[in-house]
Amino acid sequence: MPARHVLLTMAVAVMWGLNFIAIDASLQHFPPMFLVALRFALIAIPTMLLVKRPDVPWRWLIGYGLGFGTLQFLFLYWGMASGMPAGLASLVLQASGPFTMLLGATFLRERVTGPQLLGVLVAVGGLAVVGWQRAEHASVVPFLLTLAGALGWAIGNICNRQARAANPLHLTLWMSVIPPVPMLALALAVEGPADIAASMTDFADPGALGAVLGLLYTVVIGTILGSGLWTWLMSKHPAGVVAPFSMLVPVTGMTAAWLILGETVTVPEILGGVLVVGGVLLGSLVKRRPKRLPDLVPAPVGARSGG
Repeated sequence: MPARHVLLTMAVAVMWGLNFIAIDASLQHFPPMFLVALRFALIAIPTMLLVKRPDVPWRWLIGYGLGFGTLQFLFLYWGMASGMPAGLASLVLQASGPFTMLLGATFLRERVTGPQLLGVLVAVGGLAVVGWQRAEHASVVPFLLTLAGALGWAIGNICNRQARAANPLHLTLWMSVIPPVPMLALALAVEGPADIAASMTDFADPGALGAVLGLLYTVVIGTILGSGLWTWLMSKHPAGVVAPFSMLVPVTGMTAAWLILGETVTVPEILGGVLVVGGVLLGSLVKRRPKRLPDLVPAPVGARSGG
């Protein structure tokens, strides 16, 4: 990979890591479920007007939107609004890697190699350490909600894989069309029209400006620019070369949360984070088949295929 592409890949990881800081800012003003609906509505409206729908079956497009868009961010935003620290959320969400591998093996009959299985076990061990620390020092519910968000991401990954879109960026944009309606209905039922109306009309509180800027960052930088660059890089290089750079996301997220929000983590949580990142990296290893060397001696007449 050229140096400039490496820098672009690292830039995307930084964009996505800072995305958790932006989400935290938005949650200071907007109710979490309504915020998910608002986030995707801002992308869905121009997408339907300007972007051609990808030629994929509706069931996989809807499944991708429900898993990646609706379930992931419903539980992530809910977990963060319930007290999950932004930096730790960026780490726990990486559980989507092991979840994706397990769902692929269960429903798509994908073969799981020894290193991949070991990586899953290591990552699960790391998550267990983080969950234990959350239970010791704070409520474990936000951790479990964020973990459910990682499972939603994995469900979306499986549907994305089955869609086999010729233009992955168009699929990502059209995925945003699915979450707004169910999330708005859920927000109205759970959070209520009064809180939703107040978040859209009352901008006198000090956190309102930061919430709006955080929302714009999530939409423009985190989703459109970040996902666009990532999709372009994945089209230029093997997935196994690009994908491991996503492990920089929790590093960026936890560092930014420490510097900007003053969040701290315990030593066991750091150890658990190292296990999660190491397990996901180990699980991403793909054993390459050795290339067949050309025959040095011509095959006998009649032994060649296609004759």
